[in-house]
Amino acid sequence: MPTISTTDYLLDKAKRRITTSPMLTVPGMGLLEKRLLARDWPQHAMAEPPAGSDLKAVMGDSGLPIIGHMVEMFRGGPDFWLHHYRKRGPVMLLDSPIIPTVAALGPDAAQVIYSNRNKDYSQQGWTPMIGAFFNRGLMLLDFDEHMYHRRIMQEAFVRTRLAGYTEQVDKVVSQVISHDWVANDARFLLYPAMKELTLDIASMVFMGHEPGTDKELVTKVNRAFTVTTRAGNAIIRTGVPPFTWWRGLKAREYLENYFDQRVKERRGKDGNDLLTVLCHSEDEDGNTFSDEDIVNHMIFLMMAAHDTSTSTATTMSHYLAANPEWQERCRDESDRLGDGPLDIEALEKLESLDLVMNESIRLVSPVQWAMRRTVRDTELLGHYLPEGTNVIAYPGMTHRLEEIYPDPYKFDPGRFTEPRNEHKKHRYGFTPFGGGAHKCIGMVFGQLEIKTIMHRLLRRYRLELPRPGYEPRYDYGGMPVPMDGMPIVLRPLR
Repeated sequence: MPTISTTDYLLDKAKRRITTSPMLTVPGMGLLEKRLLARDWPQHAMAEPPAGSDLKAVMGDSGLPIIGHMVEMFRGGPDFWLHHYRKRGPVMLLDSPIIPTVAALGPDAAQVIYSNRNKDYSQQGWTPMIGAFFNRGLMLLDFDEHMYHRRIMQEAFVRTRLAGYTEQVDKVVSQVISHDWVANDARFLLYPAMKELTLDIASMVFMGHEPGTDKELVTKVNRAFTVTTRAGNAIIRTGVPPFTWWRGLKAREYLENYFDQRVKERRGKDGNDLLTVLCHSEDEDGNTFSDEDIVNHMIFLMMAAHDTSTSTATTMSHYLAANPEWQERCRDESDRLGDGPLDIEALEKLESLDLVMNESIRLVSPVQWAMRRTVRDTELLGHYLPEGTNVIAYPGMTHRLEEIYPDPYKFDPGRFTEPRNEHKKHRYGFTPFGGGAHKCIGMVFGQLEIKTIMHRLLRRYRLELPRPGYEPRYDYGGMPVPMDGMPIVLRPLR
């Protein structure tokens, strides 16, 4: 008799008991997910507010047994949250048995969370999800300790350093897309190819390895990053084999050993790669990183840098293939630069690529959510949050609000131009790189990397959809990943 997993059993049971509610129009969702989303779950309060406080209790539900709302969240992504924002408002409870969480939805809630004026919110909200796998990465540090580490790390991202990184990025990109990518084939999968390219870039820029020379990085390390990133969504959160959480812990152990050896190699040596720069970086008071600090930061930076760049460049390529007029507009600007060496000043002239990048990450935000935890009893938009509450802000949903972005599902880079400037309607209406003290330290590097990739790609190929009307579906279990690998046709221009 065939076995069935607990998840499959629960989903099958859900299919039988869900009422015939009207189907919702939610892009990317299947029939089951839409029915789950349409169901009215029994509501309950998270905690009663203090007497006389005039604060409201946060209301919500538990969803399905054990797995909660994971099915709808992982398939619907921002549209799952948008549905609940419209139905229940900006503050709601997801009382998951794994990680009970309060959702802080929309730009007003994001402003409270990101600005964190009273330091009510800690980065330890990430700990239940990824703390075991990205321990003491910059994003997981708090308050004074975070600023201490950020000041030292900032030396690695000043403009002079970025200029050197850009030269290295261009070298890798020019080599890979010219020799390794398959043209004229509708079966060519862009997402895995782009992921390997961005890891090659990270290997060169962050560690000084020539592209293609560090096969271990491309295979084992890539796999380890993938395992650690996805392990945070494990239902069974135990370090017992062969469960996903255990695999994530083993992958983290592998990455620690790998980077520990790399740090030992680079200490005391000269070089322009990020790892060597971190070995020498210090703040104005002469403070430096320990070997352990560098290992922790490198694991987090490598994951964040290549995963977010992979997502953005893949999404941009799809939208340019689907919108030939914008592809030609971007190509015209790239043609004016030609095939010569790239520098920051040249990349800054590719203004249409900036518009396409912003619109692409609005529609498919690489970092869909931000996790926090309250360090004391506080309030959020008039709702009571006790100390120790996990809170999730969801910029990926805010980027689809029609009151900020009319016709939000339409690809329209002109939103970001004068006089429209739709992203400026609210200070926290466009936050793909976070906000406040934790705004992404590598934001400018990432933008330069992506523009380099797209410039070289447009100079060499015309991008076409694999078939008319093709639209990808995404898995939102971590960063959004196209479920079919994002097929695309590369037509050589010459």
